[in-house]
Amino acid sequence: MSGLEILDTGPLSLIQDLGRTGHLRSGVGVSGAADRRSLKLGNRLVGNDEGAAGVEVLLGGLSIRAQQQATIAFTGAPAQAYRDGIPVGHSSVIDLRAGQTVRLDYAPSGLRTYLTVRGGIVVPEILGSRSTDTMSGIGPAPLEPGVFLPIGPSPTTFSAVDLAPVPPMANETLAIRVVFGPRADRFTNPETLLQGRWAISTDSDRIGARVDRVGADELLRRTDDTELPTEGVALGSIQVPPSGQPVVFLADHPITGGYPVVGVVEDADIDRLGQARPGQHIQFVGA
Repeated sequence: MSGLEILDTGPLSLIQDLGRTGHLRSGVGVSGAADRRSLKLGNRLVGNDEGAAGVEVLLGGLSIRAQQQATIAFTGAPAQAYRDGIPVGHSSVIDLRAGQTVRLDYAPSGLRTYLTVRGGIVVPEILGSRSTDTMSGIGPAPLEPGVFLPIGPSPTTFSAVDLAPVPPMANETLAIRVVFGPRADRFTNPETLLQGRWAISTDSDRIGARVDRVGADELLRRTDDTELPTEGVALGSIQVPPSGQPVVFLADHPITGGYPVVGVVEDADIDRLGQARPGQHIQFVGA
C-alpha cells in the first residue's frame, strides 16, 4: 500500500484539520486542531492549503514508515524527530524515500506536535472535515499501529522556505487574555479570575483545559446556586462549575452548557492553551 504506515502512536495520535464548520444548528461542533497555528504552519511548509489534514500527536512517540516518496514537516511541541535514526529539524521540510522511517521523541515542552505531509492526509470527510472529535466520536478513529494513511495529490505550489523560525516553546507561566462576560454578573468576585495563578489540571483534554488554583487566592463564587437555562458556548469560553474551578473550552467542547461563563479567552491565545501541559501555570489577564 502507498501512503504512510503507522508503526507507533505514542499516547494518542489523531487526524485533524481546521474542523467542520456550519453544523452548530445540528448539534455538531467544529473540533479541529487544538493548536490551529501550528497545523497551518506545517501545511505551509509542505506547500499545502492551510486546512489540509495532518496528524496531531499528544506529547510524542509517533513512528511512521513511508510507503512512497513523501515530504513532511513537524510543528508545534518541539519533539525531536529522527529519520532512519538520524536527527532532523523541527518546523522544517523533511523528504522521505519509500521505506524510510521517522520516529518522534517525547516533547520537552508543549503538548501537541503536528505531522503534515505534502498532499495532505486524505481519509474520507465527514460533514466536510477529516477531524476526529473526541467528544462526539465523529471523524476517523484514533490512529493505531498498522494503519495506512493515504496521501493526496501533490499541490502545484512549493513553500518559499525550508525552515520556519518559530519562537521556542517553554513551560513557563502563560499570560492568557480574557474578555469578561457574558455571565460575569453571576459571580460575586469575577475579578479574582485575574488574581494570582492557576495550573493546568491532569483532567484536561481536547474538550477543555481545567485549571486548579495555585496558592491562597480565592476561587470564584457564584451569586446564587440557581442554574442557568442551557445556552450556547463558544471556543475559549471559561465555564465555572459549582466547585469554582474554571474550565476553558478547547477544540472538542460542547456547543451548549448550563454553568455560567465568566469570560472568554481571546482567540489568539486559544492555540497557546492547546499546548499547555498538565501542571503548567497560567495567569489570566484582562484583554
